[in-house]
Amino acid sequence: MPDPNSISLISFKDWTLRVRESTSASPRLMLLIHGITGDENVMWVFARSLSTDYWMVAPRAPHASQRQEGGYSWRLVSDDAEAHSRLEQLRDSAESLIRLVDEYAASVQVDASTFDVMGFSQGAAMCCLLAFLYPERIRKVGLLAGFVPGGLEAWVSQRPLEGKPFFVAHGTKDETVPVERARYSVDILEQAGANVTYCEDEVGHKVSAACLRGLKDFFRD
Repeated sequence: MPDPNSISLISFKDWTLRVRESTSASPRLMLLIHGITGDENVMWVFARSLSTDYWMVAPRAPHASQRQEGGYSWRLVSDDAEAHSRLEQLRDSAESLIRLVDEYAASVQVDASTFDVMGFSQGAAMCCLLAFLYPERIRKVGLLAGFVPGGLEAWVSQRPLEGKPFFVAHGTKDETVPVERARYSVDILEQAGANVTYCEDEVGHKVSAACLRGLKDFFRD
């Protein structure tokens, strides 16, 4: 039986993944998407306490970050402000992630007809993009210290996120993605039809303990 406390590092096709298998006979897939300068290891601080019903996959982004801190990015060019990431810069990575989910899920025989996503910062922007591009595939979305990427505003009137649950956590002292960008993103999501739970706290570019509790409750079912 899989050990829910064991997080394995694997290579799958051209991807490097951290995976926590599920103990459930009918697991639900969750994709964990890191931010710029992150990698396949960094999202587990948010995910460890979530249900063992989840089969969790954390991929390493395909592009080396050009920032001094190193790590990886979901966009090829990463030398300007993270909050400026746009649809056209992230779309190739979003399409690659959908292919990864389908191929990996088939290889381990996990149902990925719908799945949940959680992302931090640029990873949260990737989650938004997946939800807008593939609303029929995404069930629940967790956005941590992130934003809706530019270029999606024109999609809002089509209400592609109708009734879709989102959890958004942001810090009022965030200097990387200002809280005003998060509040604007919530407005965009709601205009697109999403059902948003918003948690704001007095922290920087991180997630507060109170919002972490809210995140756990959000993904409880």
